[in-house]
Amino acid sequence: LNRLDEIIVFHELTEEQLRSIVDLLVKDLQKRLSERKLGLELTKKAKVWLAKAGYDPLYGARPLRRAIERSVENPVSTKILRGEFKEGDTIKVDLVGNALTFTVKAAVKAAA
Repeated sequence: LNRLDEIIVFHELTEEQLRSIVDLLVKDLQKRLSERKLGLELTKKAKVWLAKAGYDPLYGARPLRRAIERSVENPVSTKILRGEFKEGDTIKVDLVGNALTFTVKAAVKAAA
């Protein structure tokens, strides 16, 4: 007891790994929104921005969940409460400048 048996070296996460973590966290949010009959899509630019905003060299990807809550989940929740998004909408999250934007994705109409 109380001895080190091995040393584990952790390497810095790559951008691709960070984007994969963003995808996993966003899937959880998408699942919760689907229960309210809402869709959520993030552009690649938005995902890259979130990966950078939620990464800390000291803590790795641990702050990523909070970054997604603060930058995506909270604004989407506020807009739902204000009635800006309604049942059946798909919310598109994009990056414009250095800020995320939230719009309703235009529905694709089926050919008659």
